Amino acid sequence: MLEKLVRESQALDKAIAGDELSFDDGMELINYENLHMLGAVANNARQKLVGNTVTFAASYYMNYTNVCAASCQMCAFYRKGDEDDAYTLSPEQIEQRVALAKQMGATEVHIVGGFHPKLTLDYYEDMMKIIKKNHPELNIKAFTAAEIFYLSKLTKNSVKEILLRLKEAGLDSMPGGGAELFHPDVRKFIVRGKCSGQEWLDTIEQAHNLGIKSNATMLYGHVEKPEHVIDHLIKLRELQKKTQGFITFIPLKFSLDNTELEKEKLVTHECSSIYDLKVIALSRLMLAGQLNNISVYWVAYGKKLAQVALANGGNDLVGTAFSEEIYRAAGKPTNSSVLELANMVKEIGQSPAQRDTFFNILQRF
Repeated sequence: MLEKLVRESQALDKAIAGDELSFDDGMELINYENLHMLGAVANNARQKLVGNTVTFAASYYMNYTNVCAASCQMCAFYRKGDEDDAYTLSPEQIEQRVALAKQMGATEVHIVGGFHPKLTLDYYEDMMKIIKKNHPELNIKAFTAAEIFYLSKLTKNSVKEILLRLKEAGLDSMPGGGAELFHPDVRKFIVRGKCSGQEWLDTIEQAHNLGIKSNATMLYGHVEKPEHVIDHLIKLRELQKKTQGFITFIPLKFSLDNTELEKEKLVTHECSSIYDLKVIALSRLMLAGQLNNISVYWVAYGKKLAQVALANGGNDLVGTAFSEEIYRAAGKPTNSSVLELANMVKEIGQSPAQRDTFFNILQRF
């Protein structure tokens, strides 16, 4: 049907034909005013590439510490260590929470934390070992590329050595956090004390080369311009061509409450739902053929907007997000169940399925 429409966008023509989109194509689409047409083309691409199944994982989110040497302007989660609510969990405490996660039905544990200046590499290895020893069937998805890069600098070990030791200890995969936006012109306004965009890409490339697959993310809706979004997507696409190591792409909507950007009035409101849907559709079309899983993070969008995003190119809801703390720190409710997510998908006429970390289907509903 779409092929029969009279179109006024060369970029949409290329997207419908399945051609790879250029930077200029991306700029055309992010500024394209007909959101319904853009969403329809993205939805058509989604159907061709992955069908009508919408997936999600039973995932337990755990933050081992909120103490962080960085002080990013877009983060409401970090503490410097002397506040009353600063914490660091022991490996034994972490294992106890993982045991609870397994009772809740989780098939993966998503573990990230701040850049703690006093934790040794042994701490991270012990964390992996105790989880893997007691819960060998759970996928350990832990440590962003930004954490790995920081740990390399802190311990004076190479990134490769850090990754090899953690993999030997039990690390199965990595989340996609810390990417934020790669372009230095915007990164300097939202990141302080964290790796550069290129350092993130170089670190995750090494992980992929060692057989550690990962997710990829992009934090948008703050001080960026359209060209920064397109630049980010193309850099991810080019790395995926080299490694095929990304599992899914997760656009992350910036949450304003309690952040430095809000306090300094650099950002006064969160981006519109229209922009959210554009980003989902654009992600589908820019990454098509290379990174075909586009995840809709319902924690950031809310469940109703997430349903609309699934009709604009998304094919995954990430997961249940048991115990998610980072968005909670910015005022977002974060808990859901497998059945709730399945019902969200059924309500929009698509087919829900629970998956594992690597998008293997575990059960359909």
